[in-house]
Amino acid sequence: MRRRTLTAAVLLLAALTGCSAQAGPTATTPPARIAEATAPAPTASAAPVKPLARSLPVRVQLPSAAVDARGILDLGLNADGTVEVPSVAEADRIGWYDKGVTPGETGPAVLIGHFDTVRGPAVLKNVSKVRVGDEITVTRADGTTAVFRVRELEQVDKHAFPTTKVYGNTERPELRLVTCGGELVDGHRPDNIIVYADLVAARAA
Repeated sequence: MRRRTLTAAVLLLAALTGCSAQAGPTATTPPARIAEATAPAPTASAAPVKPLARSLPVRVQLPSAAVDARGILDLGLNADGTVEVPSVAEADRIGWYDKGVTPGETGPAVLIGHFDTVRGPAVLKNVSKVRVGDEITVTRADGTTAVFRVRELEQVDKHAFPTTKVYGNTERPELRLVTCGGELVDGHRPDNIIVYADLVAARAA
């Protein structure tokens, strides 16, 4: 089982990342806040799902937000140590933070996508429709499929980003989906919206 441990420096700098694109006059207007919620704790009888081996994500499906994204981008770190986000030209695609685990491995796999950009609505424009209990399906390069169930929704100011909660190691396979939110302030979204999900099924090729 392969796990990656983030250094303290990366964790510190990652705190100010997410989707930070400027939004223009054609951008979608989100609600002031998402409906933050947390699922009840799982019962003791719930059988854990066996973690998957490492394999890159190639497709992300989130039906409740009308997301079916292919051609997943690899996102690393910028020169200043912050996490990359998809470019404006690739606003219809989702990126995977490649310094962490792949979806289905033990640990938090992190996916990042825009809510909107200067060009208008982007891949996660319907994030406000996501609810606890919704499923996120990730198809991987080896043909396996990892199915995650949303456990928590959180909206936070970018300057109070919960870095350790998002990027810190976990004892089971988990998923994070990060985008922007909040009302426009000087052409920017001031918040991050974070979807937390747990692996509930793994399907072979």
